Amino acid sequence: MSEFADDVVIGKLLEAKTWAFVGLDGNPLREVYRQARLAQRAGARIIPVHPDGKDVLGETAYASLDEVPEPIDVVAVYRRSEFAGAVIDQAVAVGAGAVWTPLDVVDEAAARRAKAAGLDVVMNRCPAVERHRRAPR
Repeated sequence: MSEFADDVVIGKLLEAKTWAFVGLDGNPLREVYRQARLAQRAGARIIPVHPDGKDVLGETAYASLDEVPEPIDVVAVYRRSEFAGAVIDQAVAVGAGAVWTPLDVVDEAAARRAKAAGLDVVMNRCPAVERHRRAPR
């Protein structure tokens, strides 16, 4: 198991109430849209974060994390790996509780910085797969 795929942390984050999805725009064909919709259906409040700032899935969007006017439990980083570190550092700066990167989005140095700052970190994991794994059978 990776140091950024702890089962207890994953379970805790899946129960989090407020998720900011960085990279969420209104395109329903993108994976981030699907994941945000699933989180919303699971009872989480979602906050779209995208430079165009257009509202998505009935929620007010913000151009950057530092514009979000409320506490964020989890920042979901739907940016390519080369941009993930900057987003993770922003999550630390705004006082988010955790960061989650989906499959193939990896920046271990940034994840270690976030962990050292006290954030929970899940990296290179699909929230939908993890929700499904925990669903009652």
